[in-house]
Amino acid sequence: MGLTRVLGGTGSPPPTRAVELLRAGSAVLVLGVAVPVCLAAGAEAGAAWRPAAALALAVVQAAVLWWVVGRPAVVLLVSALLGSAMWLLFPALSLTGALLGAQLALCVLSALRPVRTSRWGLLGMLALAPLAFVGGGVLSLVTQLLAAALAWTAGQWRRAQQQHLAAETRRAVAEERARIAREVHDVVAHTVSVMVIQASAADDVFDADPEQARRALRAIDDAGRSALGELRLLLRAEAGEEGGDGRRPRPGLGDLAELAVGARAAGLDVELHEEGRGPTPPAAVDLAGYRIVQEALTNTLRHAGASRARVSVCRDEEFVRIHVSDNGRPGGRSWRSAGSGRGLAGMRERAALLGGTLEAGPGPDGGFEVRAVLPIRYAS
Repeated sequence: MGLTRVLGGTGSPPPTRAVELLRAGSAVLVLGVAVPVCLAAGAEAGAAWRPAAALALAVVQAAVLWWVVGRPAVVLLVSALLGSAMWLLFPALSLTGALLGAQLALCVLSALRPVRTSRWGLLGMLALAPLAFVGGGVLSLVTQLLAAALAWTAGQWRRAQQQHLAAETRRAVAEERARIAREVHDVVAHTVSVMVIQASAADDVFDADPEQARRALRAIDDAGRSALGELRLLLRAEAGEEGGDGRRPRPGLGDLAELAVGARAAGLDVELHEEGRGPTPPAAVDLAGYRIVQEALTNTLRHAGASRARVSVCRDEEFVRIHVSDNGRPGGRSWRSAGSGRGLAGMRERAALLGGTLEAGPGPDGGFEVRAVLPIRYAS
């Protein structure tokens, strides 16, 4: 039942690589049980056709498992029929061994389909148990019952694990949205304060220096447009009303050097590379870029086992491009548990709310990398 490790989330197929592993592993298990028994019996019985026929059915059963992820119920039915035929032709192969492909299909069915569907598969497998009693007595009966129950239970365990993981991801996204909303609230409050000051200055010089008053009004116009963009982001975040500490200074891409210093003090050799002379990004983009780098470095420190990391920030007229890479172990980290319950889901949420993208995965030269593209004119 160890193959349940590669099954994906409930209700949807697992990733392509996991599907390939599941197919290959299932075929190897089915053939690994049937082939030695059939070959040994064939050698003892000379040119007996029954072991050869059973072996052919085992090969067909292994081939049918190619579709186990897409159509687990159909594969379960076909595998059960093939396995029963194998056992009738060749009783030397126990019923439990002959039905191994069906048990694997039951495990997948239990993991990927609702309980109301998978329980019929379980009942069908249990209904075949009397055949085991006829062929091998009480021990064979108990073995078949336990094998079917364990296959279904393993699938249910994997299904529950994926449901828990999905709930954690939703909670992480909600927490990140609430954090974004608090930070954007601070940005908007600062912008409105600037607008009030500029309006007061324009009023003071309106008659004495009309040109200066116009400059103040233009500054108000620019600040107002920026505030509208931030408010749009706030509404899209759909956050709760939890208050934040607006007195703390808001970090941005200009603070990455200080962030790198902190990471170096923690034992990570950080190389920071910045290029480009594009326009100053909006406050939300500036903040999101900083948080993405911060989260990536935090995860590298906690989970990657890396000694070096490289942070590259490239800015032009349209985008801020961020690339964070390290020399750690890709398999040793858990992006879902990075930081304070956020991680990759929160990083992607930040980028998506701005209309940008974020990709993360193993680097071409080993280690792990995060690539984010944030549009500067997200509010237009």
